[in-house]
Amino acid sequence: MSAQRKIIHCDCDCFYAAVEMRDDPSLRGRPVAVGGRAETRGVIATCNYEARAFGVHSAMSTARAMKLCPQLVLLPPDFERYRAASRQILAIYTDYTPLVEPLSLDEAYLDVTGVARCKGSASLMAEEIRARIHAEVGITASAGIAPNKFIAKVASDWNKPNGQFVVRPQDVDAFVAALPVKKLFGVGKVTAARLQKLGANTCGDLRSWSLADLTREFGSFGAALHRLCRGIDTREVKPDRTRKSLSVETTYVTDLPDLAACRAALPALIGEFRRRFERAREARPVHKAVVKIKFADFTQTTVECVSSAPDEFVWQQLLDEGHARRGKPVRLLGVGVRFAEAEADEPVQIDLFGSDQAP
Repeated sequence: MSAQRKIIHCDCDCFYAAVEMRDDPSLRGRPVAVGGRAETRGVIATCNYEARAFGVHSAMSTARAMKLCPQLVLLPPDFERYRAASRQILAIYTDYTPLVEPLSLDEAYLDVTGVARCKGSASLMAEEIRARIHAEVGITASAGIAPNKFIAKVASDWNKPNGQFVVRPQDVDAFVAALPVKKLFGVGKVTAARLQKLGANTCGDLRSWSLADLTREFGSFGAALHRLCRGIDTREVKPDRTRKSLSVETTYVTDLPDLAACRAALPALIGEFRRRFERAREARPVHKAVVKIKFADFTQTTVECVSSAPDEFVWQQLLDEGHARRGKPVRLLGVGVRFAEAEADEPVQIDLFGSDQAP
């Protein structure tokens, strides 16, 4: 019988803002956010807890954040410094286990099953790791400790900031039963509202649904709901996490009024993508070309086609198709590719047009 897994999910507290406050102590105690400027339709990447007290949060438009908190100190992101801090933190993790799966610059899973340090206690290891991050990197981190990845990630948010929470194997059932359905992987606002309308507010409520009923209502995602609401997650911590896609996107200061303007903007976007693609040095072949469009009314669409070597003509055709769906002015364009997947690859959830955002 295999040993019960011991998984730690470490998550730095308001990472980008924390690095800024570390490097400029005068920012401490003041509401601080990292993000784009309001006049360029920027969004907040992360903010500290002083800013959150005003209702500011990541992914909020900067204009909205400044209205909620006029005294907000807004800083442009400095990814070189954030990456340097992230490398320091990763080095600390690998002192404890080679099984480290980074999710972004500021969070990672660690599988410490069978690790002898700290008398084999995952909770003590998490405490030691967090203390080292504070001493060596100058910021704080929170941690969740549990028998699987799903529960560890939820638990890391339980005692934020600068805290940790453990869910022991014997406590998994009760812990998960009380969780709101919105805590389940893959359940966003729309699905959460749909589940609540169907009478499932907590994972305990959802357990009354059979696998057949969930599959009929939610398709293949129903099987995942059936497992997760029971706290079942068999995914392993994988140090070599596979990139599923690569992309770039731009939000324009002034809406692109028509298709012609979108076409004119495309070459610059493709040039930026090609520079990023060269830096990525991805060995797997490209499988699809993708275009993302967000219209002025904030509706968005994604169009893709099979293409092993997309060029400007391929992306332009996708742009034409996507723009025709709404025919409105455009505030954001993105171009990217999806890579071919090996049959044995485990699906991993990486947003094609996502960005690192510290919670």
